[in-house]
Amino acid sequence: MLLRVFTTFALLCGIATALKFDLQAYPQSYNVKKCISQWVPRDTLVMVTMKVGQGYNQRVDVEISDDSPASNVYLNKKDITERKVALTTQAHADVKVCFTNTLSEGFQPDSQYKRTVEFHFDVGAEAIDYSAVAKAEKLKPMEVELYKLEKLLDEVVDEMDYLRHREARRRDTNESTNERVKWFSIFSMVILVSLGIWQIFYLKRFFQTKKLI
Repeated sequence: MLLRVFTTFALLCGIATALKFDLQAYPQSYNVKKCISQWVPRDTLVMVTMKVGQGYNQRVDVEISDDSPASNVYLNKKDITERKVALTTQAHADVKVCFTNTLSEGFQPDSQYKRTVEFHFDVGAEAIDYSAVAKAEKLKPMEVELYKLEKLLDEVVDEMDYLRHREARRRDTNESTNERVKWFSIFSMVILVSLGIWQIFYLKRFFQTKKLI
């Protein structure tokens, strides 16, 4: 039963992405990037593991950032071969990992110039090294599973709080918009009625002046 509950929460909360792809090389002037993005809540642990295969006359650079208004940059590293990065997000935003494979000067783009990238993107509870935690805290296997479940439950609570606050902000925005529309409609009606009354008196006075009535 415990395993079933744990698996359910893991499917709901644990986000882990593993990719393997070929990264074509281009001259620097081409400015070609390959990006992988994942929406991540604020104050969430993210573990990014990258391994780049061999390739001659090529240089692979990586940048990890988010698309928040602050445009936070977590890593900007040139000529990587293998890298493991742990970071804590600073905003509710898409975290982007962008790779660039730059071809050395004097070489033209060709299908032979490419490097294989192995990429792992772990978020939240999936990013925690539970073996290290178990060793440091001297936890038994069952205690480790309970610790995992605790972290997953914490993520569920945080996610629900975020969704609740976002829904409250949207509701406040809708109510504010409806209130403005209501007062604008009332103001428009007052203007139209006032204009109609003014036209009636103006026309009446005009006809009286011309002695038509």
